[in-house]
Amino acid sequence: MKELSIFVDESGDFGDYAEHSSYYIVSLVLHNQAIDISQDILKLEEKLANLGYPEHCMHSGPIIRNEQEYRKDTLLNRQKLLKTLMTFFRRIDISCKTIYIEKKHISDPLEATSRLAKLLSRFIRENYEFFISFDIVKIYYDNGQIEVSKLLSSVFNALLENVEFKRVYPSDYRLFQVADLVCSLRLLELKLEHHELSQAERLFFETERNIRKNYLKMLSDKSNIASVVHM
Repeated sequence: MKELSIFVDESGDFGDYAEHSSYYIVSLVLHNQAIDISQDILKLEEKLANLGYPEHCMHSGPIIRNEQEYRKDTLLNRQKLLKTLMTFFRRIDISCKTIYIEKKHISDPLEATSRLAKLLSRFIRENYEFFISFDIVKIYYDNGQIEVSKLLSSVFNALLENVEFKRVYPSDYRLFQVADLVCSLRLLELKLEHHELSQAERLFFETERNIRKNYLKMLSDKSNIASVVHM
């Protein structure tokens, strides 16, 4: 039985537009379960343990912005943490897709959900043959925002018959943490395009060239759905 796993995370909220919350992003990480990534996960666990974060649930945004549990960590160690997750992202055979809206052009949550639904529907329709080639398409989401849960359910169930949904905790799946990373990278790309990088982001990445070459290029490379090889 061929199974496609899709790990979903979001960045932003459905509240009013604000400069610190300009975009709403939904990321999807696609993994063909026929492709074994267990050894890559073991290597990731070993590297995180060596950095003093054994069995740690990675949160890319706080790593970059020096927030939450990373507040007392050094800049160098935070950079090593994100590079470790990027190395894992680079090595594994997955694909990713992001959809987003710019909130200043949205009047209310209903319009936001409608626009996101259209973007997600277009992605599924454009890759319909790919999705139906799997016996099961399993959606993993933590139900963090009810609007996203409804969005996923309505769109996937309307367009596909082979869908299952599973509520997860971010700490349970490294690929869910990769979905969080993908959100952070897409947000970083949007802020870079609009000259909105924060002081903390500039300090962390040092140069815009570093962001584009060592982070955003990988996001682009993984955005081809054909990279989810059938076996």
